[in-house]
Order: sequence, then C-alpha cells, then structure tokens
Amino acid sequence: MKYKKLIKATLLTLIVLIYSCDDSLKNLGFSIQPDTDRITVGVDSLFIKARTVSVDSLLPEGMFAKTKNPVLGVYKDSIFGTIKSDYVGQFYYPEGKNFPEGAIIDSVKVAVFYNSWKGDSIAPIELSVYEVNKNLPTGSHYTKFDPTEYVDISSPIGSAVFTAGNVEVPLSERLQPDYYHRAFVDLPKSIGERIHQLSEDFLEQEKVLDTDIFKEYFKGLYLTTSFGAGSISKLDHTYLYLHFHYLDKKGSSTKQDTIRSGNMILNTTPEVIQINQIKNKNDKLLEANDDYAFIKSPAGVFTEITFPLSEKASKLNNQALNLAKFSVTALPERDSNKKYKLDPSTYLLLVNKDDMKEFFEKRKIPDNVTSFYAQLDPTTYTYNFGNLSAMINHYKEKNEGQVKDLVFLLVPVELAITNVQNQASITAVYNQMTPTATTIFKSSDKMKMDLIFSKL
Repeated sequence: MKYKKLIKATLLTLIVLIYSCDDSLKNLGFSIQPDTDRITVGVDSLFIKARTVSVDSLLPEGMFAKTKNPVLGVYKDSIFGTIKSDYVGQFYYPEGKNFPEGAIIDSVKVAVFYNSWKGDSIAPIELSVYEVNKNLPTGSHYTKFDPTEYVDISSPIGSAVFTAGNVEVPLSERLQPDYYHRAFVDLPKSIGERIHQLSEDFLEQEKVLDTDIFKEYFKGLYLTTSFGAGSISKLDHTYLYLHFHYLDKKGSSTKQDTIRSGNMILNTTPEVIQINQIKNKNDKLLEANDDYAFIKSPAGVFTEITFPLSEKASKLNNQALNLAKFSVTALPERDSNKKYKLDPSTYLLLVNKDDMKEFFEKRKIPDNVTSFYAQLDPTTYTYNFGNLSAMINHYKEKNEGQVKDLVFLLVPVELAITNVQNQASITAVYNQMTPTATTIFKSSDKMKMDLIFSKL
C-alpha cells in the first residue's frame, strides 16, 4: 500500500513539474493508469480581479515609514501624479565625545548626500531647514506624520539652492570617481555654540554626554524643499558639521603655539529617529480603468487582488489542489523618448490585505503561505509568484475545509538580502521609499491563476 501511494505521489509531482514548465496546456482533465490506482487530474484557470486602491484609504495614518534613507524633493508625472517628500531627523552623539580645550565655533552646516534621484538633474531646488522644538514621537512612524507640529514653520534657520545633478559644482570635481552628490545649508553659529557649551558643562561636571541626553537639548532638524518640483532624491547620509578652531599650545614641531582647525560631525543613524512625510496626488490612477491597475511608491497606490475562489468551490472543496500558478504582467515603458520617468518596482510583495499593516510594523518576511514576493523579470516584464496552492489550502483549512474569496495587495518593497555560504536569504522587507511606478495588465489572458487538481 505504501508503495502504491509513493507511485501516485511521484506521478502527480511529475505532472505538476511538467505543467509548471509548460504554459501551453489548456483546460482539460485526464487520468493515469493503472486502473486499480487511478489518479484523476484536472486542469483549470481562475480569472483574477484587480483594482487600484490608495494607500490613504487603506492606512489613515499613512504607511509605516521609519527609515534610514529618507526621500527629499518633489516629482511630477502626467500620469502618476505628484510625490512630495520631506523628513525630520535626530542626530547621534557619540558617547563621551568632546571638543578640544578652548575650541571656538566658526560655522555650522547641515549636509545631505545622495547618488540616487529621479527627475530633472538641472532643475533648481531650494532646501530649507528648521530646528525641531518638541520631542519627536518614539513609537510608530507613518508617512502622514506632520513635521510642522514640531517646528516653527515661520522661521527657517537656513536655506540653499542646489540641483540634483550638482551642476553648480565644477565638472572636474563631479567627474572624480569618489564624488558624492550633495547639498549644504549654512545654519546659525549659535547652534554649534549651544552644543559646545553642553559638552563643556558635562565635562566640567564629570558626566558623560550621550545620544539620549543630547537629543533632549538638540531635538533634531526638519528638511524640506521650498520650491522646485523637478526631482526627488533618496538620501544616504545627513550630517551636521560643527567647524571650530582652537589654540594648540606649543603644538608645532618647533614647540610654538599653533592655531588649529577641526570639526565635529554628527549624523543620523538607525539608533535615532528619522521620519518621512509623504504627500501624493493620485487622481488619474484612481479613475475607473478596465485595462490597467497601478502601483506607485512611496505611499501612493497599491493594486488590490481578489482571488474569487468561490467560483471554483466545487472543485476546491472536493479535490486536492496541487498547483496554483500565479504571475502578473507589467506594462513596459511605452514612451522610450520620455526624458524623465519612474521605473517599475524591482520587487512586489503579495500579502493578505488584513495582514499588510502588521507585516511591516512587525518586520515580517514572506512565508510563502500568507505572503509572497516576486522580482520583476526585465525580459518578460512579469512578476512570477510561483505556486500559491499552500496559500489557498491554508485559508481553506482555517475556514473549516471550505474555500472563500481572498483579497490580497500588491505592494512595492525593498529587500535586505544576505548571503550565507553562497545561499541568498531575505533578512528584512521594507516599504518602498524610492519613487517607482508600475502598471499592471488586468486583461483575462494575463490576470489569471492556473490550477491543477487531483482526486486520488
């Protein structure tokens, strides 16, 4: 008996493998001999429903947006609307760090560094900076966060004009292999003097100044764009530079007193808070559309996927489901001459609509039962999620052996991947914070799930 079951399982596995590699099979049913141990196999298709939904409608607080790489700027697209993003950030203070004795503050600057942006590289942008005057929230961080509640929005402490491509910087400097695109803003010298005094006070009291104490005295900065809607950048670093000079007594090689210069550099890190505020205009994407559904990041729109399993209830409830093959097809860029465009997301997450919020807040990774991910195939423009039979069987079991319609979301994501002994492994999944735009076909020939059943 065990031998017969093994033969059946082997034959069924072979059928599933053949079908997985052969999209030419049509809806049909067939049997495999011998007669005494007949395996009846059925093949069918389920046509999937899709529609565009706004992140605002799903998440009134906005998308979970605690990040180490904030996004800054404004981007406008004729189809995908407008994205505006700015952020607040605290600064990490290395424990016990002090200024040289007798240091005098000369200047203070904040700088952002980036090498990734979307849009017009030569469009002028004004970057304005405000000092945070209230403690930032320590709990949840969402894109509906309003930084103006934490600053005096009428009083920027500094501003500067730059371009994403840094055309204001000499070309010879930009051509250097280690060049980093950046923008600097001069801030009041008084900020540096306050930080210097704080350091001196703690040193005099023989206390240790660290980040937790520091952020009570200097609560952070809010960075936003005051004008310019040509580009949006993903920032790698935000630095606060405190430039100073001091007298180095008998510090020269000839034992003469020497005036030296230096700087203290504080930066934003994962240990301190950074929160993006993101605003979207998605009017065209949310209009009725029989042909396409859309996905836009950050915090724009998702595609809602409905698996109408009840339409196949007679089969799904009475037969074993062995294969549920599902992929979605994206629209290739139609206007190759368009100078500025958003690319489709590299990765999409397929996650149960009811679980989506918790998925990101609890830092989950796809389990191939209630959540899946797929990478864009640049040749076929498809996202292949593979075999979802485990998902259907899981929810069928939860529903006392009866299938019901399932509603999932396609969410653009970024993945953290590590390699251990040449084996790639996903260690984290984040909401996509860089601007992307993906158009998904809704036609029945592309938005379907291929099924294989067996009745043993």
